[in-house]
Amino acid sequence: MQSVLTDKGKHQAKLAGKALANLGIDIAYASPLVRAQHTAQIILSENFQPPSLNTTEGLLEIDLSEWESMIASDVKAQFPEKYHFWQNEPEKFQLGDRYPILDLFEQAKVLWAEILPKHQDKTILLVGHSGINRALICSAIGIPVSFYHNIHQVNCAISVLNFQSTSISDGVQLESLNLVSHLQELTASPLPPFKKNHNGPRLLLVRHGETEWNRQKRFQGQIDVPLNNNGHAQARRASEFLAKVKINKAFSSPMLRPKDTALEILSKHPRIKLELFDELKEISHGLWEGKFEHEIEAEFAGQLALWQSQPAIVQMPEGENLQQVWERVAVIWQKIAESLPAGETALVVAHDAVNKAILCLLFGFTPEQFWIFKQGNGGVSVIDYPQGAQGKPVLQSCNITTHLSEGILDRTAAGAL
Repeated sequence: MQSVLTDKGKHQAKLAGKALANLGIDIAYASPLVRAQHTAQIILSENFQPPSLNTTEGLLEIDLSEWESMIASDVKAQFPEKYHFWQNEPEKFQLGDRYPILDLFEQAKVLWAEILPKHQDKTILLVGHSGINRALICSAIGIPVSFYHNIHQVNCAISVLNFQSTSISDGVQLESLNLVSHLQELTASPLPPFKKNHNGPRLLLVRHGETEWNRQKRFQGQIDVPLNNNGHAQARRASEFLAKVKINKAFSSPMLRPKDTALEILSKHPRIKLELFDELKEISHGLWEGKFEHEIEAEFAGQLALWQSQPAIVQMPEGENLQQVWERVAVIWQKIAESLPAGETALVVAHDAVNKAILCLLFGFTPEQFWIFKQGNGGVSVIDYPQGAQGKPVLQSCNITTHLSEGILDRTAAGAL
């Protein structure tokens, strides 16, 4: 028997529809299961120019038919070995002669290959389920199957992927993951809840507000450029967004733009002292700093294009390379995580390249994958360590910018790094 939406589920779908109402959706697909069909219909009913709804089995949920209708505790008790693989080694998880999670990733890749060539330069709405949505996101940006449980999907949360072409092999950017702030009237929190059996810390990773050099698309690196007026406004909005979130510790790069962003957020948490770490400073662009893109191209021909296409091999003249950033960031991030007792939450405010490196490190990504995660000025990401700082992290949300402007999309200045 197929499950159907509860009244709460219908309300969640309506709120998701309102959040997407101003977005020009060109095409919509939903799983054939009743709960996904109904969710998609409610979402589209809120859209000013809704497209027709298409149904595809490519959005079907993971097949766990052997465990259907069982509660997790009973599954764990009756199938302890299989449950271990399900939770800890999903790439090895087997039911009968099937590998359900491997099959799900293949299903996701087939769906991308089917729909992307049909809808180049279009905005596509996909309404699926927790498992298939995670497989779609992971397969698009290259997260391995072993990290299947390390991104999260809340009912009627919204994620945004930007494709460079009609193939995932040509590069995909995760603009945002698991946005839930549109559901606040049902949850009383702008952030995703802790997963069940959570026994570790939470870290809120924030990029600093806008600077004038961000707006001008001038490389700033370790030149200490302050926030501009819009950057101060973004910091205030981030402060209001996180005002009701309990924060136990706070850390920042010592540079003006993240430090002032952090202090603004902490104005709502006056008892928390801000700790500064040099390891969180932005990448040093060396001789590129203070220059516009056309000036860099004129002086260092071809290097900017290389930075945008193969960032791992670029050595900034008299500055750093990404491997150096990876190494210093990995150490300080682990130190911060280990400093937090179970159940505590820390604020960490840093920079574009530093935040990208942190997010990549969560999934074992190398500098080659530097451009996967978008980080908007004033954006917030949520990282949990359910099993403690030595366990695998869970990326609950990435690049929340809904507090900065109306709508779901990140409208902050892309800027330079």
